[in-house]
Amino acid sequence: MALDLGKIRDNIDGIDKQLVELFEKRMELCREVAEYKIETGKKVLDTEREKAKIEKISQLVKDSDNVHAIDDLFLQIMANSRKMQYRLLEKTSGTLREPYEAIDEVCKTGCKVVYQGVPGAYAHIATKKYFGEGVDCYNTSTWRDAMEDVKTGKADYAVLPIENSKAGIVADVYDLLREYNNYIIAETYVKIEHALLGLPGTDLDKVKVVYSHPQGLMQCDEFLNKHKNWQQVGQSNTAVSAKKIIEEKDATHVAIASEEAAKIYGLEVLQSCINTSDNNTTRFVIVTKTRKFVRNAQKMSIVFETDNETGTLYNLLSHIIYNGLNMNKIESRPIEERNMEGRKWEFRFFVDFEGNIDDPRVMNALRGIEEEANSIKLLGNYNIITIYEQI
Repeated sequence: MALDLGKIRDNIDGIDKQLVELFEKRMELCREVAEYKIETGKKVLDTEREKAKIEKISQLVKDSDNVHAIDDLFLQIMANSRKMQYRLLEKTSGTLREPYEAIDEVCKTGCKVVYQGVPGAYAHIATKKYFGEGVDCYNTSTWRDAMEDVKTGKADYAVLPIENSKAGIVADVYDLLREYNNYIIAETYVKIEHALLGLPGTDLDKVKVVYSHPQGLMQCDEFLNKHKNWQQVGQSNTAVSAKKIIEEKDATHVAIASEEAAKIYGLEVLQSCINTSDNNTTRFVIVTKTRKFVRNAQKMSIVFETDNETGTLYNLLSHIIYNGLNMNKIESRPIEERNMEGRKWEFRFFVDFEGNIDDPRVMNALRGIEEEANSIKLLGNYNIITIYEQI
C-alpha cells in the first residue's frame, strides 16, 4: 500500500498539538514549583533531581534508538522550566545590579588617566583620542600597575588594550579584569599603522635587530619574513621599543612602532604601514573603580566559571539565547590555580553580549547564569564607540 504523505503529516500535526498542550500544562506546574521554591528559599537547580528524572524517563523509552533524543528533549524541557523559574525569582529579588550608579555620560574632564607604556604608545594615542588632547594622563610600566592605580584612586581611569584584529586577545588584561574590582565603563578602537623606525640615516641592509611588542612583531609578520636575518626582540610596548633605539644609538637596531612615536623620539620613519593587515585595529577598554554604567549602554561584559562537564557551558549560554539577547564574543582562559597535573583543565569564560542592565531580559539572563555557574562577575555595561582613525 502506497504511503499517503499528506495523511502522515496530518497525524504529526495532531501529535504536535497534543505536545504543545501537555507542555503548557507542565509549565504551569513548574510555575507552582517556582512559587514554592521562592517561599522556602530552595535553589532552582537541583542537579540530582534532574539526573534521576532523566534516568527514569530513559526507562520509559521503548525504542532504544530514541533514548538519546528523548534524553535531550527532556533536558531542554527542564532547562526552559528553570529559565521560567529564574524569571519569577528575578521579580522578587535583585541579582548583580547592586550597587550600580547610572550616569548620563562618561566624564572626560577634570580626571586623571593612566595608560601602560611610554608617550607615543598606542595606548597613549587611544587615551588622547577618547579623553581629548588636553587629557591629564601619565604612564606606567605594566598593566597591573595601571589597574592598581585605579584601585587605589591615584587615577580615575585606565586605558587598556584588550584585543587586536590581527593578533587576538591580550590575555593578561582579561585576567586582570577578572582579578580586580575595577569596571569597564567604555571602549574605543584605534587603527594600528605600524612603521619601521630607526636612527636618521639607518641602512636597512645593515640592520641586525628589530624591537617591538610581541603583538607588534606578530602583526608585521609578512614584512619581517622578508628580513629573516633580523633578530626579533620583544619589548613591553611598541613605543618603549622606539625609545630604546634613541637610547642605544645603534644604527643596526630598528623598532616597530607608531609614526607618533617617531615624532616624539626624533627617529626616522624608514618605512610606513608595514603591518600585514590594512584593517589592523586594537580595541581598548576604559576602566574605573566605581560601579557605573551609562544609561543607554548597549554592551554587557561578564566572566564566569563552570564545571568541566558535558553541557554545562551550553546550558549557561542558553540563558542569553532564551532571553533574546545577541552574544557577540566568548573567550576562555585556563584557571591556573586549579589546573594541576593529572586533572582535567578548568576554564573561566569571558562573554560579551548586547544589552543594558536595566533591561529585564538582561537581568533574567544574569540571574540564570548566576544561579548555575560556580561564580560570575559583571565586568561592565557600556557603549560601543565608533572606530577611531589613528593620529
